[in-house]
Amino acid sequence: MYFCRVKILRAVYSVYLLFFFCLWFFLLFPFLLIPIIDKKRFKWIGVINRLWARLLFAFVFIPVKVVYEEKLDKSKSYILCPNHFSYLDIPTIGLVNINAIFVGKSALEKIPLFGWMYKKLHITVNRDSLKSKYNTMIRGMEAIDEGKSLVIFPEGGITSKKLPHLARFKDGAFRLAIEKQVPIVPVTVYNNWKILSDDLLLNNYPIEVHFHKPIPTQGLSLKETNDLKVKVFNIIESSLNERFIK
Repeated sequence: MYFCRVKILRAVYSVYLLFFFCLWFFLLFPFLLIPIIDKKRFKWIGVINRLWARLLFAFVFIPVKVVYEEKLDKSKSYILCPNHFSYLDIPTIGLVNINAIFVGKSALEKIPLFGWMYKKLHITVNRDSLKSKYNTMIRGMEAIDEGKSLVIFPEGGITSKKLPHLARFKDGAFRLAIEKQVPIVPVTVYNNWKILSDDLLLNNYPIEVHFHKPIPTQGLSLKETNDLKVKVFNIIESSLNERFIK
């Protein structure tokens, strides 16, 4: 009986979060039209993402802790590579203090209104299509040339079979960083897999996100893609192990 009550409370809490996610989306949507209409105002995307994320977490009473090993330069482009264990990871990375756009799965385009906004402001990819992955790489390079930073989940989705261990990383983010010679930032998101688990029922833990020191790619060649990928993987995996694997 006790566990049944707890599950009901968690379900109510989850609906409460969804309500505020949608509420703030609709209230902020008119402002998201500005960078859609005027692409030169792309920095509004990051500003609105931060506001949306902070309002969401504040209204559902989830405390937030963001740590930077090194201050990120807003005048530079970066590729942010976070672990991806929960649907909360996207708003969590939206807290970053630079103006970044996301590379996400094309299935998001099917969500009414939100999907249209996401397709217009961010980059979508169908990971089952070689053509789509190629086009995503081209669009990613163009975005960096425009001065944007990118968020790419190197696991390619929520794919780990044994949380909080990482799934295998894909090459795309690391090839792109080397091609454009921009720094890559490993990002560890700690508790989201416990806050919103596979059953989509919410638990109350603090959100903690750690932006590690940027790794420069100047002078690297594509032959060193795997070395860069392994380095980022080890930084995030070690950080997770220190927290959860005693």
